[in-house]
Amino acid sequence: MIKHLLSAADLDAQHATLVLDTAAELANVSSREVKKLPTLRGRTVVNLFYEDSTRTRISFEAAAKRLSADVINFSAKGSSVSKGESLKDTALTLQAMGADAVVVRHPASGAPHRLASWVDGSVVNAGDGTHEHPTQALLDAYTMRSRLGRVAGLHVAIVGDVLHSRVARSNVLLLTTLGAKVTVIGPPTLIPVDVGPALSPDLRVSYDLDAVLPDVDVVMMLRVQRERMNDSFFPSTREYARRYGLDAARMRRLPEHAIVMHPGPMVRGMEITPEVADSARSTIVEQVANGVSVRMAVLYLLLGGK
Repeated sequence: MIKHLLSAADLDAQHATLVLDTAAELANVSSREVKKLPTLRGRTVVNLFYEDSTRTRISFEAAAKRLSADVINFSAKGSSVSKGESLKDTALTLQAMGADAVVVRHPASGAPHRLASWVDGSVVNAGDGTHEHPTQALLDAYTMRSRLGRVAGLHVAIVGDVLHSRVARSNVLLLTTLGAKVTVIGPPTLIPVDVGPALSPDLRVSYDLDAVLPDVDVVMMLRVQRERMNDSFFPSTREYARRYGLDAARMRRLPEHAIVMHPGPMVRGMEITPEVADSARSTIVEQVANGVSVRMAVLYLLLGGK
């Protein structure tokens, strides 16, 4: 297994499948009365979060604790970081504490790569800027496999604010590695110029959601990240929802077996209506539960689990 997980591109099909298979085995622990394994006893996992994140931080914390690791939660707010300490100085502090793994979320793209050059332990990228979020892509692939039985050969539509989405980038890289076909859909202003066959030969771009829906197995809706926008990328919220929102009428255009995904947090009524989000086709709650199993698998494999 690799030493760090910085990008979905770090995983070839064999390693990615190993993570998914390991997660499937570890998922059985969640159904037991005592949800703990002694696998990482004596190891220290640091959650280093420079951006707010409820789901991802708690998911990694739960994963580490279920493997019996010691967990240190480090929030940038109220720490020396808010007083101006650099990432490198923070890294040296973690190194001195003997961190075996550092799970990092940072607003700057590439920060986990820098961190990996400064610490001896494993570094897991829990989201860096608009760059990547590899464990989210892994849990999405795991969810597809558990619902549809496979990833290879699926047609996945990723819809919405692709420009600002690290989830979209990681999913494109991982899903095409695992043999899926991916179409990204959104307004032209929210599709990055480097997304297309150049990123992966199995990737397509479309600006017409209705044309693609009848042909997909999975539709993944993305949140519009207003906090990362300085300009107006579309005329209005209402217009965006009309063209790119998933409502009950659009859901009826999907094949019968198709599932609906969302990495969260959702803006109900904008990219997805409540009736779709709460429907039997939606895997949104499952994705959160699967996240713990997948992150357990990542920590287990990076920290020497066999």
